[in-house]
Amino acid sequence: MTSREVNGRSTETEPAATYSLMMRDLAEHERPRERLLKVGERAVSTAELLAIILRSGVPGENVLRLAERLLTTFQDLPGLARASIAELTRVKGVGPAKAVEIKAALEIGRRLLTSAPQEKPRITSPGDAANLLMSEMSFLEKEHLRLILMDTRNRVLATPTIYVGSLNTSVIRVGELFRAAIKENAAAFIVAHNHPSGDPSPSSEDVAVTQQLVKAGSLLNIDVLDHIVIGHNRFVSMKERGLGFS
Repeated sequence: MTSREVNGRSTETEPAATYSLMMRDLAEHERPRERLLKVGERAVSTAELLAIILRSGVPGENVLRLAERLLTTFQDLPGLARASIAELTRVKGVGPAKAVEIKAALEIGRRLLTSAPQEKPRITSPGDAANLLMSEMSFLEKEHLRLILMDTRNRVLATPTIYVGSLNTSVIRVGELFRAAIKENAAAFIVAHNHPSGDPSPSSEDVAVTQQLVKAGSLLNIDVLDHIVIGHNRFVSMKERGLGFS
């Protein structure tokens, strides 16, 4: 509140402006810039990368939440890339300057893909695998199971969706996953599915499914390299935790 005099009397008024929440208002371990410096650009989420471009949020909402809201509103990066500057500025917290910066960053990415269409993403870590799919899968309302199919050099061949809906051992048919791998002549694959609750902690069903897939892969000579569980801008590598992998 601020004070001013009216007819010789001091009165309180609402502040002329409310400051938006900046990057520095986040806890240090949540700041996207610091996270990128610590773990590298491939290990941070799409929302965090977008937050770095945006720099500031709106009153009552930090910049990371604004980035997540943008990705949800436009259904992730493809929708964001298709949106016009006018459409972007209709989102609370996005003015013309922010809209232009978003479009410029996405256009650089598009031109990079155009200049090197023969280059395929290469998976070298669980973070690479998670970030390939996280922007599309973090906020899905239903569980989706996808595969990251790879060649002998761990280059991505395809990322098909195999199941949609509640996933458990009675629903998932191991043969369907390997059929997709054989169709693409994949040497290996990583399984990925999301938890709509936002908590990526693996369930007992996740462990059981992973065990089945690893056993089948050893028989078919197709390596199951990991099972990634995706939450809200977080993920768990079951391989790293030793869940389902002997």
